[in-house]
Amino acid sequence: MSLPRLENAGIDAWVVRLFDTIDEANMPWLTSFCRQCESVFDDALVDLVPSYTTVLVHYDVMKLDAGDARQRLVRILEGLAPDDVSADAPLKELPVWYDESVGPELARLQAASGLDLDGVIDMHRGRDYRVFALGFAPGYAFMGRLDDPLVVPRLATPRKRVPAGSVAVAERQTAAYPSLSPGGWNLIGRTPVRLFDRQTEGFSLLQVGDRVRFVAIDRDTFVEMGGDVTPVEERSSQSATEDQGDRE
Repeated sequence: MSLPRLENAGIDAWVVRLFDTIDEANMPWLTSFCRQCESVFDDALVDLVPSYTTVLVHYDVMKLDAGDARQRLVRILEGLAPDDVSADAPLKELPVWYDESVGPELARLQAASGLDLDGVIDMHRGRDYRVFALGFAPGYAFMGRLDDPLVVPRLATPRKRVPAGSVAVAERQTAAYPSLSPGGWNLIGRTPVRLFDRQTEGFSLLQVGDRVRFVAIDRDTFVEMGGDVTPVEERSSQSATEDQGDRE
């Protein structure tokens, strides 16, 4: 682990920078740090926001000032050791319908990788991914890392509307869009699973540290599970029409 750095993030938060590069090996240190923050800060802790290399620690200024919070963080870092996250990290399976109608960039991945369609699908679903961070949109989990043949850049022109459940890749990461939103990642399929729900504990189905496995399903199974089979471009045009109607 590189030398940690503490960066002030306002009157009620510190950013703890544990690493300078993204690596799955960072995860045991990040989870250990978060676990100890929960213990050391106790009821003065408002929120923890872990990312690839950092953790934002948000504390209650009515119970701690910046100096006190910093001292607690220094104490944690002085004795920090990695957790063993390999065995007990939750494994969550996401069913995916891989099809060009909902994954229009499947052809792009075939061309870039030299694999056929089945090869691209098998490689994407053939390993477990770690959730490194949540962001961009509620429930949007950044997962990695992709095998080299599937590494492609983001789209030059992002889509204005990406359907909810769209499974995508960009650079060395993969993700699934929890709601209709703009997006510039390469779409390769769609999951029928609801990824963000305010009525469930934690809201987000996927949490930092989780292991995720994508499971290929056919169209009929996708529909039975409540999936929307509307093609990407048709869905985008339909949404644009609905938006226009809402404004009129």
